[in-house]
Amino acid sequence: MDMRRYIALLRGINISGKNKIPMAELKKEFEKLGFEEVKTYLNSGNVIFSSDEDDIEKFTEQIETMIKNQFGFVIPVFVIAKEKLGDILRNTPGWWGNDNKEIYDNLIFIMPPATFSDVYNEIGEPKEGLEKIMAYKEAVFWSFSRKEYQKTNWWSKTANSSISSKLTIRTANTVRKIAGM
Repeated sequence: MDMRRYIALLRGINISGKNKIPMAELKKEFEKLGFEEVKTYLNSGNVIFSSDEDDIEKFTEQIETMIKNQFGFVIPVFVIAKEKLGDILRNTPGWWGNDNKEIYDNLIFIMPPATFSDVYNEIGEPKEGLEKIMAYKEAVFWSFSRKEYQKTNWWSKTANSSISSKLTIRTANTVRKIAGM
């Protein structure tokens, strides 16, 4: 089987000194799991790797177990094939990820078994005029006003609701960068 590229997004590492994982160590641990061409991007838990296997559930389990064993904490991990991420990025709404500096664009990845319906039912409607969302497969395009983010509905709820552990969020720029690695 041919080597395929995958992206692992680790949720909630290296934030305000919590759940610290040095990227160089993380890269070595991915290599010990048998993954090849391992690269990390930024300090927020973006790992790009290759494998000749095609078992995202297995990868997720292996990575979560490795983090628990090597670094001592439980971190949710979202793994996506590079082609799937490319498909998501080819289906961006026109309002997302452009050069408007007043708007902050993020991509929310929904970790299985959670679904968009689960997330939407928990968080609710985006605030009219302040934020926009659009679901596509296991992702949600989400944009909001930089100046008025605290007034949005999704800002506080993605971080504080019971659904937050089922989400991992990256900026438009980060997503585009890792999709190209």
